[in-house]
Amino acid sequence: MDQASLEAYLADLDLSATRFFATIDSTNEEAWRWIETGAPHFALVIADEQTAGRGRLHRRWVTRAGCGLAFSLVLRSPPFDPQSLSRLIGLGALVFCRALQTQYSLSAQIKWPNDILLNGRKAGGVLVEARWDGNNLKAVVIGIGINIAPESISPDVFPVEAQGLPATCVEDALGYPVDRMELLHSILREFINWFPRLSSLEFIRAWEQDLAYVNQWVELSAGNDDLTSLDRAISPNVILGKVIGLAEDGALRLQAKSGELVSAQVGEIHLRLTSTQSPGNSGGNI
Repeated sequence: MDQASLEAYLADLDLSATRFFATIDSTNEEAWRWIETGAPHFALVIADEQTAGRGRLHRRWVTRAGCGLAFSLVLRSPPFDPQSLSRLIGLGALVFCRALQTQYSLSAQIKWPNDILLNGRKAGGVLVEARWDGNNLKAVVIGIGINIAPESISPDVFPVEAQGLPATCVEDALGYPVDRMELLHSILREFINWFPRLSSLEFIRAWEQDLAYVNQWVELSAGNDDLTSLDRAISPNVILGKVIGLAEDGALRLQAKSGELVSAQVGEIHLRLTSTQSPGNSGGNI
């Protein structure tokens, strides 16, 4: 992977510019540096090795050379309502998920809001960052990190306790090597296809279709501002509920043990599957 081969491989896509780095601290950070000097809309930053990448909730994301994908897309003055910003994390997850499904026939799912699961294990994630100039949206950066080869999930690179989920990689799920540029092209193609439909109900339904844990019990913890209509079953900021689907704004919809509906916005959210069949009973997931 290098600058020339990337530009040639991605030439049929509607990208404005591409910057490749053999090693970098963070593709998101480089995207913001580039924005300060005039990065155009739909500019791509990609690195073979990422030493100080990050995910949601300030988690560490390291990408070793030759065994993963780490890239960021720049959106300048995006043609969508700033109120739809919360949908962008779903967009990143959806296009990642759909690329794995269409390119490799993998049963990929989205652990709301930003993790991609293969066989219940985390294969990658999405980080969306926005910056404002007063009341005006200055730019958005969407970062995606993907575990490709087994070396990408060694304990020193991908500690389970730091990520909250057991890790996997695309090659373990497939059983054979993956062409990283092929997968990158597929993801970017899906992004270009879905981006114009960000505000549509069609997009929400597609995101919902790939949602993990539907009709299963989960624990959802967050600050008070992120959960509404709470039936707090465990602590003041934690709820036990069954995943119902998504609201039209991309919020996660749960049904609490009382039958009350709970809406969770993208924010400082932690979601994990429980082993509870129904509140108060032990058993397997439903």
